[in-house]
Amino acid sequence: MESVVSEFEGILLKDPNPFCYFMLMAFEASGLIRFALLLMLCPIIRLLEVSGREDVGLKLTIFVAMAGIKISEIESVARAVLPKFYFDDINMEAWRIFSSCDKRVVVTKFPRIMVERFVKEHLRADDVVGTELVVSKYGVATGFIKDDFDKISDRIVALFGDERPSLSLGRPQSSSSFLSLCKEQSQPPLLSSKNQDHSQHFVKPLPVIFHDGRLVIRPTPFSALIILLWIPLGIIIAIIRISIGLIFPMSIVPYLTPLFGSKVIVKGKPPPPATTTNSGVLFVCTHRTLMDPVVLSTVLQRKIPAVTYSISRLTEILSPIPTVRLTRIRDVDAWNIKCQLEKGDLVVCPEGTTCREPFLLRFSALFAELTNRIVPVAMNYRVGFFHATTARGWKAMDPIFFFMNPRPIYEVTFLNQLPEDSTCSSGKSPHDVANYVQRILAATLGFECTNFTRKDKYRILAGNDGIVLSHTYSTNYGIKKLVNTFIQVVGTRKKMIMSYFI
Repeated sequence: MESVVSEFEGILLKDPNPFCYFMLMAFEASGLIRFALLLMLCPIIRLLEVSGREDVGLKLTIFVAMAGIKISEIESVARAVLPKFYFDDINMEAWRIFSSCDKRVVVTKFPRIMVERFVKEHLRADDVVGTELVVSKYGVATGFIKDDFDKISDRIVALFGDERPSLSLGRPQSSSSFLSLCKEQSQPPLLSSKNQDHSQHFVKPLPVIFHDGRLVIRPTPFSALIILLWIPLGIIIAIIRISIGLIFPMSIVPYLTPLFGSKVIVKGKPPPPATTTNSGVLFVCTHRTLMDPVVLSTVLQRKIPAVTYSISRLTEILSPIPTVRLTRIRDVDAWNIKCQLEKGDLVVCPEGTTCREPFLLRFSALFAELTNRIVPVAMNYRVGFFHATTARGWKAMDPIFFFMNPRPIYEVTFLNQLPEDSTCSSGKSPHDVANYVQRILAATLGFECTNFTRKDKYRILAGNDGIVLSHTYSTNYGIKKLVNTFIQVVGTRKKMIMSYFI
């Protein structure tokens, strides 16, 4: 049985510098202040690396990024945010060799908690050898690590016992301590030739379908600086863009939004408005952000009610279109939707939650039972800095983050109304109709269909079912969380800094 020990950063990941991942941890687990502080220390960290004290610079990075943060929050970011950025940075040549072996071990100077979930679930590693964070009895990370980085080789020896690993993948300048433990050594210049030997065993890494967090791009020092400088201006622009939608009529909004950088691309021909002789059309949309129904109404230049579930009251108040809240009681929801369709058009997103990646979640079949006038609409969007969805954070901020982007772009593609023989009126089951609509929308966008549901998403990203238990969920929750986080960080930082540097 062949075994491989591979370095994570610089080998399985293209980028040998882990700084941007700690910037992500600082931003998502703590906030903007820690994010800015870590960026300010970047020149000092870089100077330590250049002077040959790379381990000291990494220790300082870990301390600033994690000191005073609950270990549960670090785990949450490692589970929901980091995998997407790791996946986008995979070195496919190294992965080709790594995946061809039977036993796979990953070595990293990252805290193990930051990489373990990703390498085991997506890279199919058997074990992870990394540093361990020191955690207080209150479950708060102190920012220190238990052992020095040179202890990693001892842990590899303990893991394999008397048997030497077959192959090592690593950089000689940072991983020589474990390279010599293996029978065969492979370094970056040799990866191409080794890749040819194992090409027949190549299997793609497991894709990341769900991920969370606000940042779209990896926060390298340069991009992080650009984001920090943009945020004050972005807030002002977001307020202006949102005010336009709230103040002006729908017929005027499409002419004003391009003046402030927003853009909507429309493809296909939308159906005419409902009349007194015809019931309303049910627009079945893919769900990318909370803005989907609003953008659709803007394109059609009339306010179309949207079916919603488990969104905050603040979002409903700020919404420029009517909302119809579902109860998850099937008969009640069916009756409410039918009543709305008798009044006019209606928007529904059968996925039940947003998905950022090029995948469509399983469609609920309820919509197919209620009408035969179904118009599929493929919605997609592009942003530069901030994601407009969240599973762990404050959902009421989603529209604000969307409009904070320099040039948010929405794409709306109207498909033809389903023919009668593709609806339930021809004897098809609601599930068959829902699956058919899912497939044609996925084909239009170039996406992939999945059987994942809302519950799957929230269990993976947030550890819950994604249900707002109380309708009083509002700004109080976000403010309370912000205040508690600030008190916790300030209260623990003083003691930690003194004990670490004195």
